[in-house]
Amino acid sequence: MSTEVAVIRQALEKMTPQFKMALPAHVSTERFVRILMTAVSEKPQLLECDRASLYGAAMRAAQDGLLPDGREGAIVPVKGKATWRPMVAGVRKKVRNSGEVSSWSVHVVKENDAFDYELGDAEHIHHKPAKKDRGATVGAYSIVILKDGERSREYMGIDEINGIRDRSEGYKYAVAKGSKDTPWLTDPDEMAKKTVVRRHSKGLPMSTDLDGMLRDPDDEPLPLADDPVPPAPTEKPGLKERMAASGQAGSTPQAEPPKAEPSKPEPLDVEVITTEAKPAPQPTAPPKGHPADDEVPI
Repeated sequence: MSTEVAVIRQALEKMTPQFKMALPAHVSTERFVRILMTAVSEKPQLLECDRASLYGAAMRAAQDGLLPDGREGAIVPVKGKATWRPMVAGVRKKVRNSGEVSSWSVHVVKENDAFDYELGDAEHIHHKPAKKDRGATVGAYSIVILKDGERSREYMGIDEINGIRDRSEGYKYAVAKGSKDTPWLTDPDEMAKKTVVRRHSKGLPMSTDLDGMLRDPDDEPLPLADDPVPPAPTEKPGLKERMAASGQAGSTPQAEPPKAEPSKPEPLDVEVITTEAKPAPQPTAPPKGHPADDEVPI
């Protein structure tokens, strides 16, 4: 294990010039690499991840200007690959630095809290947390004050939040393995807040980098089982099917004539005049039960 840690440390130190170009001025590359190595040491599962994905996750953290310290963001293993996950504190930090939003508060609601949420012409959220024994989490909300003074609110109940959780690839993978190695299980309140933040962000003015940071592909909902599925392409019914549809299923099916090639015109039963007079061929009556629409008019 110590050898693997040393190899990763050496590789990350070689990436220092790239980190320096991506990180904001107030974050030193030395501090960033040190926090990266702490994250790897505290989560040995990252040593088993694909190395390219680990280095890529570290680069994404640097590009977001956030630290993988478990507060601003975290690098977590998902299906054998390391994935960068911005957390609520990191999102709020990024938003404040962008100038898009004046303030952004996010909280979870517990079952013993005094809470009231009202929509309509006079929207408001009233939340007074219980002083002790707050109980289980029942929801989460987000309040944003834009730079022009406008307020925006978003609330999600625990059923909605758990619906997003249950469609998360990372959560499903951890549950299938019988592991708790997912923030949905280790930090459920933080993930509840992140979920409502992402939902709220869809209706807020966001710069491109903020929008990309908030929209994590792995956490996006998968198609539901009852989503409409396009019908499979169907072939044109053959002779047997047409006979069955016309009530002649009991008749002996006749083989369909081979289809003519597109370049050759379909032959017609007409009299052919040659130098030697020949009797004109008589049209052959269709076999009994043969559908009339297969006849060729003369």
